[in-house]
Amino acid sequence: MGFSVVVLESDPRVAQSLAGMLSSHFHTVHLTRSEEELRERVARSRPEVVILDMEASRLTDVSSLHHDFPSLPIVCTYRVPDEELWIAAMEAGASDVCAADVQNVLTSALRSVAVGRNTAA
Repeated sequence: MGFSVVVLESDPRVAQSLAGMLSSHFHTVHLTRSEEELRERVARSRPEVVILDMEASRLTDVSSLHHDFPSLPIVCTYRVPDEELWIAAMEAGASDVCAADVQNVLTSALRSVAVGRNTAA
């Protein structure tokens, strides 16, 4: 334990569900409401992974976040991600793109942290 995660999710109900599920795997879960708040939280807390709702963000946000924090895994979520969004987000620096349901997001976040740790080792 001891890991932290920063989440930007536009739907408050989804955000609360994610926080509940993620809190059993991450020491700290930070819910944010804007890209600015997310960046501030990432800079301060240096989380192990960021979860970014693509309905609340743009691909330029993903690219900028990846540029500023290149080793930070970024999991992008979307209601129904398609191949075009997946490719664009991955090219922008995302570590994964998945449907915005809690189990998919949790699995992707944990996998991204594991991959990041193996790459750093």
